[in-house]
Amino acid sequence: MQQDITPKSETKKELYDYQKEDLNLIFERFANCPKDHNLLYQLPTGGGKTVVFSEIARRYIEQTGNKVLILTHRIELCGQTSRMMDGFGVKNKIINSKIKELPDKDQYSCFVAMVETLNNRLNDEKFTMEDVNLVVIDEAHINSFRKLFKFFNKCFILGVTATPLSSNAKLPMKDSYDELILGKSIPSLIGSGFLAKATTYSFDVRLGSLKTGINGDYTIKSSEELYSNAAMQSKLLYAYRQQALNTKTLIFNAGINTSRHVYETFQAAGYDVRHLDNTYSKQQRKDILAWFKKTPNAILTSVGILTTGFDEPTIRTIILNRATRSLSLYFQMIGRGSRVIPDKSTFQVIDLGNNAARFGLWDAEVDWLKIFRNPNYFLDNIISDQDIERNFKYNMPEEIRVLFKKSKHVDFDIEGENKKVMAEGLRSAAILDRSLEQHVGIIVENAETFPEALKLTKALHEDISDRVRRYCYCICKSTKNFRDWVIEDYKKKLKTRINQEY
Repeated sequence: MQQDITPKSETKKELYDYQKEDLNLIFERFANCPKDHNLLYQLPTGGGKTVVFSEIARRYIEQTGNKVLILTHRIELCGQTSRMMDGFGVKNKIINSKIKELPDKDQYSCFVAMVETLNNRLNDEKFTMEDVNLVVIDEAHINSFRKLFKFFNKCFILGVTATPLSSNAKLPMKDSYDELILGKSIPSLIGSGFLAKATTYSFDVRLGSLKTGINGDYTIKSSEELYSNAAMQSKLLYAYRQQALNTKTLIFNAGINTSRHVYETFQAAGYDVRHLDNTYSKQQRKDILAWFKKTPNAILTSVGILTTGFDEPTIRTIILNRATRSLSLYFQMIGRGSRVIPDKSTFQVIDLGNNAARFGLWDAEVDWLKIFRNPNYFLDNIISDQDIERNFKYNMPEEIRVLFKKSKHVDFDIEGENKKVMAEGLRSAAILDRSLEQHVGIIVENAETFPEALKLTKALHEDISDRVRRYCYCICKSTKNFRDWVIEDYKKKLKTRINQEY
């Protein structure tokens, strides 16, 4: 006889009132809907989805005597779910790659399965699951589960997710589920003390080099090229020191190379840091996560594997060292920091991917019902990177501003100057001419010698790039090649003027 490979069970958790309300509503729908009715239940990350669907499974088995199948997409989630079901007193069996047949299936009232493994067994007719009457799908927005629906077309199907938006735009969730049941919102859970409140610090990042892949998100290759470069590594380290110094920090990256670069950058700076990705063994993951848990100011830089099924309440800072066009991923990453503990009611988010500008703040209200019903409208209206960057306002960093301490003002209003030039009937190039003279002015004010002036000229690189960018928007010529040409031309003219002054 095959043994049930279930680790030690977790202690049964008591449901909160809001979870009980949702559970009762779901059972009311079970009682009043046909058996092939598919329900989708939304509850934010940190709201206790696993606890709710575990109690649903327990009660359904108790009330009907029928069997339940719980589907997950990762082996770690299988283990967590199985332990939770043990804690609820439900005898369950994990169906993983080691399970080829089910001669003992009558001994179990609940099965926890990896989607790919179960799909292979059912297609190969190694066993059947005709005695299952309720199928629960964890992380239902991941569309790999859809292939199994044909085997359970006479069952209740309950999908559970924090974000009812399909990972595949061509397979919207409204085509798989008949109804969306909404749990409490993030603002509501924060107000009731069930989730920590987030403070978001956004650092503007130029994302023009990123490319979008067939899945609708930025490609790993283009993300690696941007986020692995020295400038972005410096910006990350600066952001950490400014907002997260000496806090337990989890950093999300798009690729393994980037994460390794982050590890090396923070290690060289003298910080206690580890790197983790999906190539690590089970024991390595266990050791690193144990270190992360017990180390007060630990920094963990990771790729992918900690976005779901990972719960470490002591995290104080989440750093998004990547850009994403996936709303689900955005909420999952930030949600890792939202757990409350007695001495923690807030956490912070450092955004290095313009993600908050793209989707809104994590703790803002979201109309999930509208997104569920009209996913294409939502996807088509995600703000573009160009529009996001149009609103960037360059603020001269303190370490550069101090180089121009003799100047009372260092800013220049490109948009305001554009209006003046238009009113005066001048050519648009006059905007940059006036900007150039203002730059010459602040350099002369603060440099006594020609070498000092050249040093200040180089320090103005970001300021020049920002002014040219805003100028290009004003004249509706915003291609990268044109901007690059204008920037180089501006720098040459600035050096010529400095030569004339000295």
